[in-house]
Amino acid sequence: MDLVVGLDAGGTSTRALVLGLDGARLGQGLAGGANPNSHPPAVAAAHIGEALAEALDGLDSRRVRSGVLGMAGASRMTDPAVLELFQAAWERAGLHCPMRVVTDCEAAFATGTSAPDGTVLVAGTGSIAGRITAHRMVGQSGGYGWLIGDDGSAFWLGREAVRATVKLLDLDAPLEGLATAVLTTAGARNRGQLITAVNSQPPITLAQFAPLVSSAYHHGDPEALAIVASAARLLADTATAVREPSDTSPIVLVGSLIKTPVGTHLKEELVARCNAPVIMATEGAAGAAWLAAVDVLGPEAPRPSRS
Repeated sequence: MDLVVGLDAGGTSTRALVLGLDGARLGQGLAGGANPNSHPPAVAAAHIGEALAEALDGLDSRRVRSGVLGMAGASRMTDPAVLELFQAAWERAGLHCPMRVVTDCEAAFATGTSAPDGTVLVAGTGSIAGRITAHRMVGQSGGYGWLIGDDGSAFWLGREAVRATVKLLDLDAPLEGLATAVLTTAGARNRGQLITAVNSQPPITLAQFAPLVSSAYHHGDPEALAIVASAARLLADTATAVREPSDTSPIVLVGSLIKTPVGTHLKEELVARCNAPVIMATEGAAGAAWLAAVDVLGPEAPRPSRS
């Protein structure tokens, strides 16, 4: 049986999936992050090779007819030296088909729908929305990084949790569950220690406080409730910024926040704003693998079987 392979290469992890042309899952692999903007390119490329080796274990790599690499930081592949590293890892895995690189947004959209056009919103450590036309991203909102963007992201949630805690400490107000959890996680007992602890770490590590918001939300913490609602509105703003008001094409939501209270509120917000289906998806590698199958079979290629 001929095969296709898809990869979802993010900043934290890389997942590879091998499909038969009938959509059956035949192999999968997991490795470290492979975003060449957040990892040394040689390390990122090595992680691609590790994920492929695990996914192809026991399979004949010569039967792979098409492969798609969905990547955060895909723009780095315009650097010939970086491209060469990834191409070498691809070939060491025994693949002889071309390595087609797409953005993580394009792979994520294909995970949720076979439709050629629509909107994808990625809500993870960062946040970005893309307008998809013919399976290609042709417009973007967000994705500007923690310093000037990433509204509603895990970074944003963590920062807001810390800011809310500092405000309560400034007012000498009673601390609710979220504020207590923030202090504990930071290893701090007071305002000064919290500020020092947060500022001594790289800014992106503020994302470590994001899960505390979800936990406190479930316990009815008022600060957490407000933060979650604000995050959902900001993410919805990001998604609708790349859509016309009359657009009825699907909206696909992906990323680590989609299965949290933020994702629930976000879907409700978008359903209220848009006359369009809102689809929650989780597996970027499946979208990349389906795009690889489309390269072989066309748009009627079977969707990946459920995991």
